[in-house]
Amino acid sequence: MKARYLVPLGIFAVLVGLLWAGLYLNPREVPSPLIDKPAPEFTLPRLDDPAAQIARKDLLGQVTLLNVWASWCAACREEHPLLVELARTGQVPIYGLNYKDTREDALRWLNGLGNPYTASAFDEQGNVGIDYGVYGVPETYVIDRAGVIRYKVIGPLTEDNLENTVLPLIRKLQG
Repeated sequence: MKARYLVPLGIFAVLVGLLWAGLYLNPREVPSPLIDKPAPEFTLPRLDDPAAQIARKDLLGQVTLLNVWASWCAACREEHPLLVELARTGQVPIYGLNYKDTREDALRWLNGLGNPYTASAFDEQGNVGIDYGVYGVPETYVIDRAGVIRYKVIGPLTEDNLENTVLPLIRKLQG
């Protein structure tokens, strides 16, 4: 008779323990299976020139940031001034991956807010974003000279994560 009550009580205790542990997880620290692996291959039309293409090979030979963004993304608007300022410093080339957007809206957005990107690829269907494991926009990847993903920021870049994590890693990889 007692065992009949202990099994549900044990299950309840395990569930409470898992939920309690979940309270201390940071949703922005979702581990990416792509860290320390080669960035997925892609070839997409450029946002500003559909006749031209941008590919993974364009990111090779230098440390780069790949920023996944969209004109419909409120958080992208929040991080955009930081990207524009970073581009002005010339510390690292920033490539864009315009995700599930329209070309017209994206170009209007960049023309109005400034364009921090060396080039931006147009991923209208989001297939390349899927290959990169994009959960949502914005997301930013630090990619080393050999094309290996070294870090991923989920959500908007902030001054804090840029100054304390991203830029020190970039300097280390460039050194």
